[in-house]
Amino acid sequence: MPRVSARGFSALRHRPFLLFLTARFLVALAVQMQTVAVGYQVYELTGKTLDLGLVGLSQFLPFLVLVLPAGQAADRWDRKIIMLACYATDGLCAIFLLGFTLSGRQDVWPVYLAMVVFGSARAFGMPTTQAMMPALVPPEDFHNAVALNSSSFHVATIVGPTFGGLLCLAGPRAVYGAVALFFTAAIALMARVRLPELTGSREPVSWRSFLDGIRFVLSRRVVLGAISLDLFAVLFGGATALLPAYARDVLGVGPPGLGLLRTAPGAGAACMAILLAFHPLTRRVGRWMFAGVALFGIATIVFGISKAFGLSFTALLFLGAGDMVSMYIRHVLIQLETPDAIRGRVSAVNAVFIGASNELGEFESGVTAHWFGLMPAVILGGAATLAVVWLWMRLFPELRAMERFPDPPG
Repeated sequence: MPRVSARGFSALRHRPFLLFLTARFLVALAVQMQTVAVGYQVYELTGKTLDLGLVGLSQFLPFLVLVLPAGQAADRWDRKIIMLACYATDGLCAIFLLGFTLSGRQDVWPVYLAMVVFGSARAFGMPTTQAMMPALVPPEDFHNAVALNSSSFHVATIVGPTFGGLLCLAGPRAVYGAVALFFTAAIALMARVRLPELTGSREPVSWRSFLDGIRFVLSRRVVLGAISLDLFAVLFGGATALLPAYARDVLGVGPPGLGLLRTAPGAGAACMAILLAFHPLTRRVGRWMFAGVALFGIATIVFGISKAFGLSFTALLFLGAGDMVSMYIRHVLIQLETPDAIRGRVSAVNAVFIGASNELGEFESGVTAHWFGLMPAVILGGAATLAVVWLWMRLFPELRAMERFPDPPG
C-alpha cells in the first residue's frame, strides 16, 4: 500500500469532503455537549447510577431495531437527504430537551423519550455517514480522509465535554440551546455537499437484500473479527458512562471537572488520530489492533482504581488513544473490503456492533455499578476487556497475522 496519507491534510483539498467534515465536527460537538448535560441532569434529578445506564439503553434499543433497515435505505436513496433529515431530528430533540428543562419538571421519562428519538436518528445517520465518505475523495486520499475524519470527531470530544460542562454552570438549558444552533449550522453545510449519483444495482427490497450486509461480514473473517473484537471489548469496558457518578462521588469535582473527564478520552484519541494522519499504519496491522484494545482495557483498570483526578484523567487519555487505534484499523478495513453497492448495509452491520458496544455498554456499566459499586464495576470491565483480547487472538488468528490493509478501491 503506498504511503498516500503522508501528506497529513491532502483530503482537505476536496470541497465536498471539507464541507462534510465541518458539518460532522459540529454534530459531534453538539452530541458531546448534550451527553454531558443529559448525564448531569438525570443524575441530579435521581441520584441513581442505574438511571445513567438507562440513558444509554434508551438510545440503543431503537438503534438496534432500525439500523439494518437504515443500511438498506443508504444503498437505495439519496444519502445527503438522509443525513439532512437526521440532523433536523437531532436538532428537534435538543429543542425538546430545552423545553423540558425550562418547564421545571422533576420526572426523567421525557429525557428518555428524547433519547429514543435521538437513537432512532443515529440509526440512520451512522451507516449513511460511513457509506458517504469514500465518494467524497479520490482513492489515493481515502486513508488520509479516514484519519482526518476520526481526528475531527475526537477533537470535538475534547472541546464538546469541556464546553458542555462549563455551560452546565448556567444550567442544562444553556447547553441544549447551543446544541440546537450547532445542528442548524450542520444542516446548512451538509446541504451544500455534492455527491456523485449512487451506482450499483437497485434490486427490489427483499429479505435477501436486507441480509446482504450480514452475509458479507460473515464471509470475511478478518472483518468479522475486527468488529466483534471492538463490540465485546468496549461493551465490558464502558467506564465513561459512569463519569457523572465518578466526578461527584469518587473524585469530588463538579460540572467543569466532569467536562474535563469526558474530554480526556477524546484528547487521547485525537492525538493518536493526528499521528495516524501523518504516519499511517502500513505493517503489522492486526497486531496493532489487538495492542490498541489491550491498552484500552489496561487504562480502564487504572481508571477504576484511581481516586486522584490527575491519574484518572491520564488513564482516560490512554483509553482514548487505544480505542482510536482499533477504530482506525476497523474503519479502513471495512471500507476497503466493501463494494459501494452494499456499503450502506455493511456499514449498518458495523454500526450495530458499535452501537451495542457504546449504548449497551453504558447500560451494562450502570447495572454492574448498581450491583457491585462504582469502582469494582469499572475494574471488572477492564479485566473482561483484556480477557476478550486474549480470546480473540486465538479465535481469529488471521486477524492477528494480518500484515497490511487491502489496496484502496479504484
